[in-house]
Amino acid sequence: MVVSLVILLVSLGLFTWSVLSSGPVFSLALLLSAVGFVASFLLLVRIRMRPPAKWIVVDGSNVMFWREDTPQLQTVQQCIEALVMHGWTPVVWFDANVGYQVGSRYMGPRALSRALRYPAARIKVAPKGTPADPLLIAEARQRGARIVTNDRYRDWAEAHPQVRNPDLFLRGTASFDGVILRVEDEHLRRRA
Repeated sequence: MVVSLVILLVSLGLFTWSVLSSGPVFSLALLLSAVGFVASFLLLVRIRMRPPAKWIVVDGSNVMFWREDTPQLQTVQQCIEALVMHGWTPVVWFDANVGYQVGSRYMGPRALSRALRYPAARIKVAPKGTPADPLLIAEARQRGARIVTNDRYRDWAEAHPQVRNPDLFLRGTASFDGVILRVEDEHLRRRA
C-alpha cells in the first residue's frame, strides 16, 4: 500500500510540474504521470482483492518438543511451513528461555527468524520471568485465531475461559517424516 501511495504522490507531483511548466500540453512528463496514476490504481485494487490473513497462533515452546521430546527449532519450522502451505498466517510465541533450550544463549525474534526462516515480525518472545502461555492465549483471542499446541493450558483456564473450548486448539505430532497437524478428523501433513 505504501508503494502505491508513493507512486501516486510522485505522479501527482509530476503532473502538477508538467501542467505548471508547459501548460496542459501533451508531454513526456504528462504521459509518465498518467502511467503512474494507472499503476498506483492497479496496485490499490490488487491490495483490496487480497484475501484477509487467516491467523493462527503457534506455541513454539510446546511445538519444539514434538519430536522425541527434544527441543528442536526444525520442528517449529516444519510446523510453520505446513500451516502456511494450508493457508494460515502463523504468529509464533516462545518463552524467554528458548535460546538456552536449543543452544547456549538468549534468542530474540531476529535470531529465531534467521533460524526458522520466518519473518521476525511474526515471532514473539515472552519477557524474562513471564510465561508465553497467557500472552499467546490473549493474542489468539484478539485475532480470533486458533492455537497450535498440545498443551491444555489448565493453569490458565480461570483467567482465560476460552481454553476450555477444545475447538480452539490444533494439536499435532512430529517425526522424522515431518509434522502432522490434527484438525478434528482432517489430517494436514507436511513432509520434511
